[in-house]
Amino acid sequence: MNTKDFLALSHADLRSLLEQGHPIDPSALDDSEYRGVSLGLPAPIVAITWLTFRKTFHRHPGTGALSGWNVRMQQAGLDGPREPMRDAKGKPRCFGFYEVRDGRAYDMPVAARHGLVIDYNRGENPRLDPIRLGRDPLVSLDEGRVDRLLGWTYLDLGLARVGTPSYFLLEREGPLSYVP
Repeated sequence: MNTKDFLALSHADLRSLLEQGHPIDPSALDDSEYRGVSLGLPAPIVAITWLTFRKTFHRHPGTGALSGWNVRMQQAGLDGPREPMRDAKGKPRCFGFYEVRDGRAYDMPVAARHGLVIDYNRGENPRLDPIRLGRDPLVSLDEGRVDRLLGWTYLDLGLARVGTPSYFLLEREGPLSYVP
């Protein structure tokens, strides 16, 4: 399947791929970045948010934790140039900081505990930022490889876990190019 094929998949198809996905060796993600493509959201939502983004993975030298962040990208479609949006100082606009954890430690509303979980509550986000509720189960689409990953977002509300329609495809771009 190519990237455009994923855009046409139903929520049921995406969920099936997530549940049938393969485990990821966390060390294979060290200091890498991925092109993210939003899947499953209605077109009006994508139009006011984004179709593409960048997701990074960085092994923290002090703690050894695998963490990361999202980067807002110029919206140039799937085939356009991959340029980050920049702040007033010319630095990439980073948001949604997270820690990557073993999925077996999470009670999630989908059968993807065999993968990893991107946990925004463990990232360096503002205390009252609603992104802290987000958890993203993440699996490999190709056994033993980390070139194409599939994720899905749910909200952890403490007593309940609530699914969203938001899935995403990650395609490896290369080594990490910027650390905030």
